[in-house]
Amino acid sequence: MLDNFMKATKGRNRNQASKQEPVTFETVRQLGLSLPGVEEGTYWGSPALKVDGKVLACMAVHRSSEENSLGVFKVDFEEREAMVADDPSTFYFTDHYLNYPVILVRLSKVRPDALRNLIETAWRRCAPKRLVMEFDRNRPR
Repeated sequence: MLDNFMKATKGRNRNQASKQEPVTFETVRQLGLSLPGVEEGTYWGSPALKVDGKVLACMAVHRSSEENSLGVFKVDFEEREAMVADDPSTFYFTDHYLNYPVILVRLSKVRPDALRNLIETAWRRCAPKRLVMEFDRNRPR
């Protein structure tokens, strides 16, 4: 079942990203740190965001990834395939990541709303259930 990861890529003008401020790891950092329990750290020597010791996202450092790409974790394989098929200029993966639940995101192409959705969905899949329930309870509807 495709869920929040896919919602971020559907039904919007993909050219919007070029009309907004460029997305950087600082953008990723701010989005991530706005979620309960998220901490900054490193993963394979790269800046990363973690919750409960689990990596949500990090700058991709493997030589097969493109420069300025973010790896977002906890993406199931069906979701990843659909996202790449829907928007290959923004989302991709390489053979190195084939067997890992990770999607690579070109920060120069991603829309901030799509990035926010990706980070929050990864957080929901990694965070302790009590944090997710508290977040949802306190969130404006």
